[in-house]
Order: sequence, then structure tokens, then C-alpha cells
Amino acid sequence: MAKSDINVEAPAGRRMLDGDELGYLLLLLMEGEVPRHGYDLIKEIKTRSGGNYAPSSGIVYPKLSMMMDQMLLSSSAPSDQKRAYVLNADGKHYLDEHRTEAQGVLARIEALRFRGTDVSAGPVGRAMQGLKTALGQKLAGDPTRDLQLDVADIIDEAVRKIERL
Repeated sequence: MAKSDINVEAPAGRRMLDGDELGYLLLLLMEGEVPRHGYDLIKEIKTRSGGNYAPSSGIVYPKLSMMMDQMLLSSSAPSDQKRAYVLNADGKHYLDEHRTEAQGVLARIEALRFRGTDVSAGPVGRAMQGLKTALGQKLAGDPTRDLQLDVADIIDEAVRKIERL
């Protein structure tokens, strides 16, 4: 998939992520047992985007509070600014139901790292185009959940291998 195939630009006058997308991303980043502060999540998004995007605290903290109200997160601290959040069982279930959307949002954010670079030419561009074609063919129509999970596992393994280079 070429970088131009992932929409990383926000339409004029719109935020990069809508409220649901930000929520999916935050839940995905909180997956695991380690409590996370809002500021820590903002920093991680900025890092994953290569410094090209960081949501403001003015949208992150209200979203975290809303997810607390929805019982998707737990925290023992009384103040939003000091609070470390943990994904609870309901949050994990919700994330599992929306994992495809969450991973899509994360892919858009991570694609921002390539803003201003051209990987469309050469062997990497050819391989990315081949992946896009194979995915389009294999996932056309109504793919089964098992097929989707198998494809995601293969892509995740490729990501891990590339990160180890």
C-alpha cells in the first residue's frame, strides 16, 4: 500500500481524528496492564506520527473522561490531570469489537511518519503496491473473521520484522 493510499490529511476545518477515532486510538494505546496518563498518550501519538501530529490536551482529557463515564477505563486518582488510566474489562471488550477501526486509525497516524518522503519508487514501492493488490483481492466481498485475523497476523509479523532491521 503506497503512502498516498492512506488518507493522512484532515479536511479543511476538521480535526485529524473525530471523537470515535480518537477513542479507538487511545484504547488501543492503553492495551496492556500499565496505567497511562493523558500526557503520556499524547507523547506516544506524536512519536508514532514522526512528530507530525499530536492531539491537544483539550481533546484528549475530555475524551478520557468520557471513556471513564462509559466505564471503559478505570483510575484511582481523583483529578483528570493527575489520573493514570487503565483499560478495564469493558474497555477491552469494546476495543475487541472495534479493533479493525482502531488499527486503521493507528495506521493513519503512523503513516504520517512518511510525510515528505517518497517511497513510491523502487523495491519498497513495488512491494507496497503488491501488498495493496493482494489485500484487495483476498479481502474483497465479505471476508470471514478468521481470514481477517490471519491477514492481520501476517501484516503484524511483517511490521515486527521491519522494526527489527
